[in-house]
Amino acid sequence: MKKLFLTIILAIASIGMANAFDKYTINRSELPQKAQEFLTEYFPKAKIGMIKVDKHLLKKTDYDVRLVNGTTIEFNNSGKWTSVDCKKREVPQGIIMKPIRNYISKNFQNVKIVKIEKKSSGYEVELSDGIELKFNLLGQYKSVKIED
Repeated sequence: MKKLFLTIILAIASIGMANAFDKYTINRSELPQKAQEFLTEYFPKAKIGMIKVDKHLLKKTDYDVRLVNGTTIEFNNSGKWTSVDCKKREVPQGIIMKPIRNYISKNFQNVKIVKIEKKSSGYEVELSDGIELKFNLLGQYKSVKIED
């Protein structure tokens, strides 16, 4: 019985400890300077709905920003963006590498880029028509995934 009780207490403490590392705010000053500059440059009129400061045990801090218009932006510890999801709106052109913009404008007319993710292997781009494209770090096309 003692083992069961101890296991339950440890499980509850673990869950509580995991949640203790998340902090929610709407204050831009909680973000790294680069993230603040990014928001000012690419989303100057947008209002912040929520900022989640996500502190990991072994990793550095991540920042998830949700704007009032539904756009979500993720930043790493140094304030560099890792994901921009504008839902149905177009991602600001200045965020997207020129080779990626050129490839999409040439091969996919009348669509918008609504989401972009920066990963260690390259970029993943989602278009307004549901098509997902992958590019390497230089912006060269790698593959496509078409949603049904």
